[in-house]
Amino acid sequence: MQHKSAPLFLALGALFLAGCGEGADLPPAERGAEIAELGEEELVALAREIHDRVITIDTHVDIPFNFGTEAVDPGERGRFQNDIPKMEEGGLDAAFFIVYHGQGERTPEGYANAYERAMQKFDGVRRMTYELYPDRIELAYTADDVERIHAEGKLVALIGVENAYPIGEDLSIVADWYELGARYMSPTHNGHNQFGDAAVEVARLGDDGPEWGGLSPLGEELVDELNRVGIMVDVSHAAKSTMLDVVARSRAPIITSHSSIRAVADHPRNLDDEQLFAIRDNGGVAQTTALGSFVKVQPPERAQEIAALRERFEITSNADIQALSAEDRAAFDRGMAEIQERYPPASVADYIDHIDYVVDLIGVDYVGISSDFDGGGGVVGWNDSSETFNVTLEMVRRGYTEEEIRKIWGGNLLRVMRDVERVAREIQAEGR
Repeated sequence: MQHKSAPLFLALGALFLAGCGEGADLPPAERGAEIAELGEEELVALAREIHDRVITIDTHVDIPFNFGTEAVDPGERGRFQNDIPKMEEGGLDAAFFIVYHGQGERTPEGYANAYERAMQKFDGVRRMTYELYPDRIELAYTADDVERIHAEGKLVALIGVENAYPIGEDLSIVADWYELGARYMSPTHNGHNQFGDAAVEVARLGDDGPEWGGLSPLGEELVDELNRVGIMVDVSHAAKSTMLDVVARSRAPIITSHSSIRAVADHPRNLDDEQLFAIRDNGGVAQTTALGSFVKVQPPERAQEIAALRERFEITSNADIQALSAEDRAAFDRGMAEIQERYPPASVADYIDHIDYVVDLIGVDYVGISSDFDGGGGVVGWNDSSETFNVTLEMVRRGYTEEEIRKIWGGNLLRVMRDVERVAREIQAEGR
C-alpha cells in the first residue's frame, strides 16, 4: 500500500528535486517546508536516488607516508577514516589523496628531505591505483577522466599537494609532479614559507607577523607555473593577503580545498565574506570542510573541562587512555559523555550551515565539499567515508535540488578543473 504522501513524493522527486518546476526557484530554506511533508522513509529514499546519480567528490583526504604498503592497505577496511571499502559503502565516488609535508627549515637539506617524503605519498597513491586495485579505483588526470572512470563503475583517485614547501626553489618540479598526477597545489601550509604568508603562524619557525605581506616574488612565479602546466591553485592555509594576491595573479580559477566559513565559525583558517566574493569573481570554488573546530567554535569552558578530566586520570596521550583500568576507563568515558552532552560536537547539520551561507551569499556555483579525513576532519554523522550519504541526506532535507546537489558535490570542482585545463592550453599555445 502506498504511503499517503506518495503523490507529493513523486512530484517532488520528478520535478522539484530534479531542479525543475516552480519549487526550484525558491531558496532552499523555503523548499525545506515542502520537504518536511515527506515521511522519513520517503525522504531517505529520495536522497538515496540523488546520491546514487551524482558524482560525489571529496577534495581533501590525508594519507600517511606508508600508504599503499602492507602496513596501510587502502583496499582493506582499516583504522583510517578513508579507504576503498568505506568509499564504496558510503557512495563516495572520488577523493583527492593528499601529498603533504609540514613546513620546515628553508635549507637545501630541509627541502630535500621534504621532497623525498612527498614522493613517498605520490608513490603510495600510484601504487594503489596502478598495482594493487586497478579494478576498483583509477587515477584521474582530467575532469573528463573523472566522469569516464565513474561511468565505468570504479572509484576515482586524484592527487592534491598540500604545501609547496617540498619543491624548494626549483619550480621545474611543478611540471614533474603534474605528470605524476598532481592536480592542485597550495603555496603554504601552517607557517610562512618561501612562497608566501600563511593563515596560521608557527612561532618555532620564527613567524612573528607577516613576512611577505602576501605572495613572495617566488610565490608569484609559482602561481604562473601552476597556471601554465594546468594545476589548480589551492589557497587553503594561505593568509588572506596571500589568497587575494593569488586571485589577482592567477589567470585560472582557484580553489580552497578545505576551508570553511568565518561568519559561521570564527576560525583563522576559515574564509571571510571578502574572500568569498573574490572566489566568486574569480570563478573559483570554496570547498567547505567538515573539520569540527572549523565547523563549530566551542566555548573555552569545554576545553577547560576536558583538560581537567584528563588531568584527573593523568592522561597525556591516547596511549594513557588505553592503559586505564576497566573501572577508570568507564569513569573517564562517562565524564567525556557528560561534557559532550553539555557542549555537543559539530554535526552534519552544523556543516551544511556553512554550505547554506555560501549559497546565500555568492550562489550555488561556487561551493563544494571536503572532509579533511585523517587530517583532523570529521563531524558527527560524517566521521568517515562510509557515512558520506548523510551529507546528501541533509542537503535534501533542506530543500536543495538534485542539480544543486550535483554542483556542490563535484560539478563545481569539475568546472574549475576544466577551466584550469583550458587556461593551460592557452598559455602553452602562447609560448610556441
